[in-house]
Amino acid sequence: MVTQAARRWLVTLGLSVVLVTGASGVRAADVVTTTGMIADVAASVAGECLTVEPLMGPGIDPHLYEARPSDIPLLRNADAILYNGFNLEGQLGAVLAKMAQSKPTVAVAPESMKDEDLIKGAGGYAVDPHLWMDPSLWARIVPTVADVLVRIAPDCESGIRARAGNYQQQLITLDEWVSASAASVPEQQRILVTAHDAFRYFGLGYDIEVVGIQGISTDSEAAIADVRSVVDRVVSRDVPAIFVESTISRRTVETVVDGARDRGHDLKIGGELFSDAMGARDTPEGTYIGMIRHNTRTIVEALGGSVEPWPGSLPSFEGSERTNAAE
Repeated sequence: MVTQAARRWLVTLGLSVVLVTGASGVRAADVVTTTGMIADVAASVAGECLTVEPLMGPGIDPHLYEARPSDIPLLRNADAILYNGFNLEGQLGAVLAKMAQSKPTVAVAPESMKDEDLIKGAGGYAVDPHLWMDPSLWARIVPTVADVLVRIAPDCESGIRARAGNYQQQLITLDEWVSASAASVPEQQRILVTAHDAFRYFGLGYDIEVVGIQGISTDSEAAIADVRSVVDRVVSRDVPAIFVESTISRRTVETVVDGARDRGHDLKIGGELFSDAMGARDTPEGTYIGMIRHNTRTIVEALGGSVEPWPGSLPSFEGSERTNAAE
């Protein structure tokens, strides 16, 4: 029987062979990112100057993602690689280290954040890596991304810098909209219960208590004691809704719902949230701004608040709304 450690060694060996021998006939991008959230920032800043491609698409969990042999030609042919850092992509560490020997391979979050911005020592992580949940923090990676793009496309610097400034301002406006919308939730109901603990920065930024059934990572299943603790909390706080996530099985969330109902509390699934991956391409939720908009609307409305009018300076998604996966 091949152990997980042995399997990873074999994959790494295979990747090394690809790196040495090369590949032909593969799709290419100027910039490769690990997650879609970083890709959307990079594409917004790059404009038509550079092509950007993420490794991980909709529904992919970065905590569990392991490099595939088909990823390596894409990484190898890129001029730069952008990844989150703070061990979000822990399984890709060896591959990213190898790539860093030959091209800019930048952890955008550690490069952009001040120490006091970070949530530390949670769930076995030195730093909670889910910074994109607070647009005011995520806006800080924009200059870092722009610097990398200018490094590989210096002739495009003026356009890159201009787009970076515009996009960063959009994220600041988005943050203001989220803050005003979240403030409408009644104080007693400001508790966000999700499948795993990915929303701490959202909670800290917008004064909402956050409870994840699983920890920060999705490496292990939630224990029975974890589920019981969450049931106790939603019943005692009269929480109206709990949320599923696009990258995680609904099973533990449904177990909490059943446990609350067994105790006479009508707990609903308020909708599906995008946590570690964005939605499908060519949908509003397939962009970072659209993802945060969807999450905020879903959370605020399910918890008894009302969202503010959408700012005119942000992209319009009217006519292309996604239906919540609510019960």
